[in-house]
Amino acid sequence: MNKRTCPHFGPGGNSESFYTAGNKSTKQAPAWLQSVGLDAYEYEAGNGISAGEKSLAEVGEAARACGIEMSLHTPYFISLSGIDPEKRLKSIDYIEESLWAAGLLGANEIVIHCGSAGKISREEAMRLSADTLYKTLERVGDVPISLGVETMGKQNQLGTLDEVLTLCKMDARLSPVVDFGHLNARECGGVFPDADAYRALFDRVAEVLGDDKARYMHCHFSKIEWTAAGEKRHLTFADTLYGPDFEPLMETLVRENLCPRIICESAGTMAEDALTMKQCYLAMK
Repeated sequence: MNKRTCPHFGPGGNSESFYTAGNKSTKQAPAWLQSVGLDAYEYEAGNGISAGEKSLAEVGEAARACGIEMSLHTPYFISLSGIDPEKRLKSIDYIEESLWAAGLLGANEIVIHCGSAGKISREEAMRLSADTLYKTLERVGDVPISLGVETMGKQNQLGTLDEVLTLCKMDARLSPVVDFGHLNARECGGVFPDADAYRALFDRVAEVLGDDKARYMHCHFSKIEWTAAGEKRHLTFADTLYGPDFEPLMETLVRENLCPRIICESAGTMAEDALTMKQCYLAMK
């Protein structure tokens, strides 16, 4: 695990301002992020890995040169808990391909969605997810890239904090990816009212998986509109209604000397909002 000495902040994908500045290709992202003061980037492959080996390697080389920590978001159509065995096997293929791409990018973590629990019981969905992850780990072997399991925002999706931690207890190669906006949205708000609520989450991760998994955790943050069913859509930091607020999280990071990587997934302003978080953190130190 990467033992960073302070939190790193960056966007998930390219913000609108990246293109407004005249950039056209993701291989330009690391230099641009460095120029604006950010130090992390999540390569978005939600719709599949379409880039070739050369392009991925160029992004990875640029990231190393600019000191940008890389992660990769795997395709959204991966379903660890799918009821169709063929689809679960295909999901393992997609994870394996994602690890290949992550290696070229110099990423040390990939982010995986658990899948739905809408048509089966949560217990059965957990059993299927655990089985898919077990078979994935058997196939990929001792990889240097962490397989991150993400907390999810819709109530019919697998991915509460405890469900993710239970899956990650299976193997040291698995790590939790805590999406604070998702956890807030699936409970219809009010999950993180203050710094103590954020600290309690990190304490829970440490209790189940150990201090390092909590201190250096890969995280997502955005404000998210929700309905009675949970997540509806990602917002920007201009939102004052849905939350969660990021300032108490920054307070927790400073107070507890935590060093996570925080990827901002705001709608279109992910770089700006990531920088807002970083500046808030630095102002509190």
